[in-house]
Amino acid sequence: MSTDAAPQEERPYDLSAMKTASSLVLVNTGDGKGKSTAAFGTILRAVSQSWPVAVVQFLKSGDWNTGEEKVCRELGVHWFSAGDGFTWDSNDLDESRAMAVAAWEFSAQLIAGGEYRLVVLDEVSYAMTWDWIDAAEVASALESRPERVSVILTGRDMADEVIEVADTVTEMVKVKHAFDSQILAKKGLDY
Repeated sequence: MSTDAAPQEERPYDLSAMKTASSLVLVNTGDGKGKSTAAFGTILRAVSQSWPVAVVQFLKSGDWNTGEEKVCRELGVHWFSAGDGFTWDSNDLDESRAMAVAAWEFSAQLIAGGEYRLVVLDEVSYAMTWDWIDAAEVASALESRPERVSVILTGRDMADEVIEVADTVTEMVKVKHAFDSQILAKKGLDY
């Protein structure tokens, strides 16, 4: 890390040129840790503003019992675990695909319905990468969403169509990960 940097003394942007938006589409992608975690942090911000929030998980099933699900449910977040786990654990990939398609149809209705100010589509990128759901259809749903509905999409290798319509795209880059040293995910830190 460079130690030559000095603190900025002037605002790096012209505040008078800025505008507000009624909603945003955020994408957290990349091979680094923190995509879903960042989305869950944003959920806390939304809940603190009394926004109705929904989460649709495209890979995790209801059997996972994650810490974030437990706390978010207690905070009033509507949580839908629509997947059946990792594909390598699947006994029937056609069924896994059907679950992803159903999850997308449900998600599209949540977005279009306008009841939620924030909808999180956790690990949705995989369903697009594997051609289980159409990325252009997802992008179209994002573009035509009701004015006050913000959406966060997470997962590696996010589809270009989604990146194109997103307002903010963050790529998490792995520098080092415990899993590379054969350390399993840790309850309380990873889930």
